[in-house]
Amino acid sequence: MNTKKVGFIGLGNMGFPMASNLLKAGYTVYGMDVNRESEERFAEIGGEIGFVSAPLPDDVNVIFTSLPTPQVVETVYLGSEGLIANGGAPLTLIDLSTVSPEMNKKVANAALEKGIQYLAAPVSGSVSGAEAASLSVMVGGNKETFNDARPYFEGIGKNIFHVGEDHGLGTIVKLINNLMAGIHTQAMAEALAIADAVKLDHDVVYDIVNVSSGQSGIFTRNYKNFIAENEYYKGAFTTALLFKDIKLANHVSNLYGAKLPLGESLVNYLEDNIDGYADKDMSSVYLMLTEQKGEPVK
Repeated sequence: MNTKKVGFIGLGNMGFPMASNLLKAGYTVYGMDVNRESEERFAEIGGEIGFVSAPLPDDVNVIFTSLPTPQVVETVYLGSEGLIANGGAPLTLIDLSTVSPEMNKKVANAALEKGIQYLAAPVSGSVSGAEAASLSVMVGGNKETFNDARPYFEGIGKNIFHVGEDHGLGTIVKLINNLMAGIHTQAMAEALAIADAVKLDHDVVYDIVNVSSGQSGIFTRNYKNFIAENEYYKGAFTTALLFKDIKLANHVSNLYGAKLPLGESLVNYLEDNIDGYADKDMSSVYLMLTEQKGEPVK
């Protein structure tokens, strides 16, 4: 791998800070995004921009992608103007997006047919973790390719895991994590709704639960960073993204004949109630549960 020049496609809420941290780690980073303003922001901090199609300069042998949906991932990787159609050895593609394990395998097979290495490497830690380069990275794919790519991963994350040779395994761990985060988030919302019903101060509930058996990192994250601040946008992992990942977790579970009673119920609940909250942080499920015509129930 070329150790100094890196491509990065997708400069959104997660991609921009990850690409920025690669710059800070000493790499020359060629950034691309459909949003011109994001590219201009990236240029202001030293990134290289101005590329109008997926192929990047010939001496870029490592390209990261951080993309919002499986449909976009499929287009960027497998479209006629995409990375695989226009790439060849030596090239390593690393997808940081959360898609389905089937998509990971589909992309991997297409890449390997052209001698291109591919790693599926979804991340966890939200925007704050991306900004702090403290993300967890869960990688599925060839172990030797993973070892070669590790210095890049260390530029964006703190906890780097090779989950296995199967390209979909890292994604499955990510979906397990986000399923649990979603259930914990809903539990937090329902707990605070009880507090509201009996006029218990949220801080009192938090202080007690935080040193008791109901404590969770999700409770701390959602309450301290968002609910207590009445701020549901800054640093957000949106409800729409959570909904996508919980649906994917249920999809994977169904593929293997497992049942997720809480997961299935949460998908149905979010599907029926997400309007107005999709672009807010996932902690806004508290608002989803308690708001009546814009006002929380107290």
